[in-house]
Amino acid sequence: CVAPLVRARRTRTVQFAVTAVEFAGDSGAKLVLLRAAQAHTLPMADPIEAQVDVMREAEEYLAAARAAVLTAGVRDVETSAWYGPAVEAIVEAARHRHADLIVMSSHGRSGLSRLVLGSVAESVLRATAVPILLIRPDGAPLDTSFIGASTAKEIARV
Repeated sequence: CVAPLVRARRTRTVQFAVTAVEFAGDSGAKLVLLRAAQAHTLPMADPIEAQVDVMREAEEYLAAARAAVLTAGVRDVETSAWYGPAVEAIVEAARHRHADLIVMSSHGRSGLSRLVLGSVAESVLRATAVPILLIRPDGAPLDTSFIGASTAKEIARV
């Protein structure tokens, strides 16, 4: 089970990871906490130093997340820091580790912010055959624009 992490409050990270493991049930699944990092430097800045810094930050974040998840009772947890865009890192990590499941959290963006920032979850879905469990964080906005104007109708009930 590969679980990509975005920077979030530690309690949200633990809740997300525990949910991922609960979903796996008693199958003895291993949880891999994944963090993709990429340096964005200004012209004339040292890109190597920036790359080292973002990877160090990613490893520190993952170590803290792993400790919190272990404290919450999850037994088999590994961490994996990847350098590069999130979508590529998630897809490649799942392939490399022969993942049976990718568990992701969604920011729940819609409208202009989704158009500008894109959807990592949607891009991962289009780039891998590995099943994806998408978890909506508490308080994420819902798209309810179709309520009251729905054209969907039930045509059969079994």
